[in-house]
Amino acid sequence: MTIYLKIADEIFVDHPDVLLGVVIAHNIDNSVDNPEIATLLRTEEAALPAKMGAGPVSQHPKIAPWREAYRKFGAKPKKYTSSIENLTKRVLKGHEVGHINNLVALYNVVSLKHVVPVGGENLDAVEGDVILRVAGEEEPAVQMLGESDARPPYPREIIYADNVGAICRRWNWKEADRTKLTHDTKNAFLVIEAIPPFSRAELNAAVDELATLVKTYCGGNVTHAILDADTPCIQLSEIA
Repeated sequence: MTIYLKIADEIFVDHPDVLLGVVIAHNIDNSVDNPEIATLLRTEEAALPAKMGAGPVSQHPKIAPWREAYRKFGAKPKKYTSSIENLTKRVLKGHEVGHINNLVALYNVVSLKHVVPVGGENLDAVEGDVILRVAGEEEPAVQMLGESDARPPYPREIIYADNVGAICRRWNWKEADRTKLTHDTKNAFLVIEAIPPFSRAELNAAVDELATLVKTYCGGNVTHAILDADTPCIQLSEIA
């Protein structure tokens, strides 16, 4: 059985220019934390204030569009912040980004460097195709990272979901515990999400860099691609 990552047609109605940069990694070694990656994180944390400027984080040209995207599907941006807004605010307050495991740390490096949302999932925990789509009226409850109770997505919010249910809610707000990346992860896919004014050229640079970092520090077989309205689907894995 072949597993795909797809962008549903309905996403392009409100977000016609959305782009996904996808890094697919098979047979990797994510088991031993590499201190060099922590150094990369500290470097990007130190460089962030100059990129963000003196104005409010919420008004930064690479973050404000995510607030508008959240408003379009009914989420209150002050209560539910995009992953990139949450990450940059934490760093600007002086908090170091924790090293959960190599894959997570590497995508945080790229997220901070390019000021763009990045996330990832354990491919072996996925059930069926993964689709970026609009949540329906009766979605299954899902336990998110750091939460004790399972709750269903709200109707109309944008989610990544497989056959079991949501694996990431409110586009990039929070990921599900079920498919999280761990030290035992052998196969994964990472996604960089771009909406204007983040350009295709910027996304190409970010996805190239992430793929190189994953190959350098985790080994395995690493490929990457860009999804858009013309190419909204990519194969993630072949399962016997």
